[in-house]
This record gives sequence, structure tokens and C-alpha cells, in this order.
Amino acid sequence: MKTAEIPPFVRFILEKLKKAGCQGYVVGGAVRDICRGKPVKDWDVATSASPELIREIFKEQKQFCLKHDTVSLVSDGQTFEITTFRGEKGNIEEDLCLRDFTINAMALDEETGGIFDPCGGQRDLMKHVVRASGNPHVRFREDPLRLLRAVRFASETGFCIEKNTLVAMGDLANLLKSIAQERIRDELIRILMSEKPSASFNLMIKTNILKEFLPELQEGRFKRQNTYHRYTILKHILKTVDSIMPDPDLRLTALLHDIAKPRVRRKIDGEWHFYGHEKESAFLAGEIMDRLRFSGAVISKVTHLIKHHLIFYDSAWSDGAVRRLIRKVGDPLIWDLFALREADLTTHTECELQMKTLAELKNRVRAQLESRNVVLRNNLAVNGRTVMAETGLLPGPEVGRILKELHEKVLDQPDLNNRKNLIALLRATSQ
Repeated sequence: MKTAEIPPFVRFILEKLKKAGCQGYVVGGAVRDICRGKPVKDWDVATSASPELIREIFKEQKQFCLKHDTVSLVSDGQTFEITTFRGEKGNIEEDLCLRDFTINAMALDEETGGIFDPCGGQRDLMKHVVRASGNPHVRFREDPLRLLRAVRFASETGFCIEKNTLVAMGDLANLLKSIAQERIRDELIRILMSEKPSASFNLMIKTNILKEFLPELQEGRFKRQNTYHRYTILKHILKTVDSIMPDPDLRLTALLHDIAKPRVRRKIDGEWHFYGHEKESAFLAGEIMDRLRFSGAVISKVTHLIKHHLIFYDSAWSDGAVRRLIRKVGDPLIWDLFALREADLTTHTECELQMKTLAELKNRVRAQLESRNVVLRNNLAVNGRTVMAETGLLPGPEVGRILKELHEKVLDQPDLNNRKNLIALLRATSQ
């Protein structure tokens, strides 16, 4: 083990613990990543010191406590967790044996460079296996979120899940109901950010995990579509997720963009149709994200993109129609919409033709934005007070209707957007 890879602040932690007469080891993902030759994202230390003693030893450092038996220190904007040995014996071997998976159940002795590996984590790293430490049924019952963590680790590493661990996942999938939705949400996002999320979702289907926290998605399994689509609803969704750029909001949007298709699916004259699926999917996606405790901002963004993800463009569109699309979707969300639509189209039967048409629309949108011809409603040269002064109207919906009409005219003719022209239009319509 290359102990030289340990950052100075982690060495500082270990030295302070040693001077206080306590044991301290680098543990968990840091050891796993060092063994794999991967960059270490998080540095965790396990110690024989109690949480109270940890806080006393590091009283001069910025610290906080959010987890039981864990003290987090902050240095240069980075967090380092120090956790008291778990278990009754209070030693590193027992602590490691109680961790989730063997590849995370290793400890590094910084002083000697040796590795404590009571569960065979190095062996499983070499075999590319995710295996529960000890009895998998016991480990998953201790914290059912480990069911999703197993999926995530398999996805992030490209490893397979060991047979007994996989069986236990299927046996205990229903325990996910007991987990806080926020924890499930965070694991879901990490799974979505993996290189190929579809593999994780297929694994969750195989182990009955998906139907426990996202049953709406599984409704699309085996549901065929129409001649414009190559795949079933679920397979199309997962292909779209794989195709879109690894941005959390976009991956989530791709995952939910057709979520209501199975519920609106109707066969008419021998062909499957999904009328209104974009609006229904936006509504259902909102319910799902609210259940998983996503922020209001994320829910608003994702549902907005889903609601508008169908773009029926052709070259006959006027410039005003292009500007109306920009107004409806918004800038910069219009570019997220295009990213979603491109990923969506990759599974269509007429993919090349539709991609060419979409590229044309993107160029026209870019040209309109660069020319500054897109006038937003709040950038009109007149406002409600002007309308009331010119028409004699009192505050009410009629004022809003007139402003909307003026805006429509400006979208068709951007040069009209000055106070003189718009007041002239107002006077002409109020006579």
C-alpha cells in the first residue's frame, strides 16, 4: 500500500489520535480506491476513541456531528469523518466485519503500510465481486439502504454481485419501505450518474428492488410501443438515460420523461397511441419526486422539461414560431430540452431524419437568441399601468389579456417593442 498517497490532514488526524493513546486507521472507500489505483473521493478514519474524546482531541478544528458515533472535521473545504469502532469489542477487526461489503471492509495502518482485511476485500477486488461482509441477510437487515448501495457499487466499479448477496437482495427488497425517502433519493442520483445506469436498473428489476421504491417505472416493462419506436417503454426509457449527458437533473428527467406512457397507452386501429403522455408524465414525475423529497426547484425544472419534451417542428415554422418555443420553454432550459430530445430520439426508428430536423431547429433557436429578437413578457416596452392608463381599465384579467396580445405581436415583429409603437397599437384596439 502506498501510504504516501494519504493527504497531510489525514496524517494529522492519525498522529493526533496516536498521541492521545488511541488507535486510528484509514478505512472504507479510501482503502478500496487506493487498492484499485483510483482517485480517493472521501477519507474516513476509524478509531478506538469515543465520540466525546474525538471532539476533545480535535477541539481546535472545525467540526460537526450529523451521524451517530461520527465526528466530521473540516479542512480546506473538505470533510473528513472520524468514527468510533463499531461493535462490542471495540477493535478494528470487529469494526471491519460489521461493514457493508468486503471491498469496503479494509483498513490501512498508516504507520506500517499494512492492510487489515478480515473479510477478503482484496480477493474480491481482484475477482471484481461485490460481496456482503459476513451474512448478507444480517448486513442488509442492519441497514436496508445497503440494498441500493450494492447496486451502486456494482454500477460504479463494473463488478458483479456475489450469488448469496444477490439472493439476499431479492429476499429482503421489501425492507426498503422502512428507509427514509431522502436516503433513497441520494442513492438513486448516484446510480443515475454512473457510466451506464441501465445496468443498475435491470439489476434492480431482477432483485425486486425497483418495484419497492419506483414501481411506476416498472409498469413499462414488456409494454410494446408503435412503429416509431424500436423498444418497449421501459427499455426505451433506460436507453434514453444511458444516452443523455451525465447531469443529475437531465438523467432524472430522462428517467421520468415517459413514466406515464403505460397508463395512457391505447390501441387504435391496430396501432399503439400515447396521447397526452407528456403532460401525464410530467404530473406523475412530480408526484414521484415529491415522494422522494426532491427540492422544489428540481421538481419544477424536471416536470417543465418533461411537459415540453415533444417537439413537432418542421421547416415551415416562422421565426415567430421559433421565438414562441423559446418563450414557452425558456432560455437556458431550451438547451436542456434539446439534450433530452436528442437522447430520446436515439431509440426511434427514423432517428437520423429526426435528428437532422432537430439540428435545424437548434440552429434557428441559436440565431434568434444571438440576434436578441426574443422578447420576454417582462421585457415589453409597456406594462399593466400603461395599458390601464391608455384604456381606462381597472386592474384585472383583461389587462393581462391585452399584454399577452401585445407580446404575441412582438414575437412576430420584434421591432414593434418600443413604447411609441405599442401605445399606438393600444389606442388602435381601444377605439
